[in-house]
Amino acid sequence: MSGELELSVVVPMFNEVDNVPLLWGELEAALAKMGRRAEIVFVDDGSTDGSGEAVQALMKRDTRVRLLSFEANAGLSAAFKAGYAAARAPIVVTMDADLQNDPADVERLLAALGSADAAVGYRERRRDRWRKRISSRIANAIRNRVTGDRVRDSACSLRVMRRECLAAIPPFSGMHRFVPTLLRLAGYRVVEVPVNHRPRGLGRSKFGIWNRAWPAFLDLLVVRWMMRRTVRPRIREIAPSDPPQGPGAG
Repeated sequence: MSGELELSVVVPMFNEVDNVPLLWGELEAALAKMGRRAEIVFVDDGSTDGSGEAVQALMKRDTRVRLLSFEANAGLSAAFKAGYAAARAPIVVTMDADLQNDPADVERLLAALGSADAAVGYRERRRDRWRKRISSRIANAIRNRVTGDRVRDSACSLRVMRRECLAAIPPFSGMHRFVPTLLRLAGYRVVEVPVNHRPRGLGRSKFGIWNRAWPAFLDLLVVRWMMRRTVRPRIREIAPSDPPQGPGAG
């Protein structure tokens, strides 16, 4: 089956039991419209509300659905990394499980991938509360200022990447916030695509302003350190007919 797969859709989740069947219905419709052979890898980040059991019910109906389960909550970066490792297709799609990402946008991201290694979404019209919108805008501005990058929406989880890009994302907590910058740092071509954003309907948000600010700032310093320590030598291959190089040549 893995040889026939075109897409691996990685969906981290934490206490999203009400959203799981709704998300699956939308994903199923989007994949049918695209005509893509896919697997859907749900990563249960230590849910306590029965989210894992909801996915297992889907697995009985559809062999494309897979489930990875953490014994305890490990965070979004760990969940994404586990999904990356389990993905079997040449193209990997990531999205949140809270229904704020629109599965119909995957087709648009795949179209943009033709000229790039990764296509990352940016939420053109945020449908969050005003405090979250403002904090996100400030966070993006700070990230861009410190990293020197220009990313509209670094924290948007709706992304499409070629499989080889995954090696550029280190297994550190918080790295999910810097995927576009990390990919560009590794030399990959990244394009940004406007995507739909929907208000949260069911379930509760796991992210607050104050419980993310300090960890996110520390993560930013780590990424800045990585950027300064990255080795970028200028290299060219010498053909047998080229003149000798270096001291003593000639």
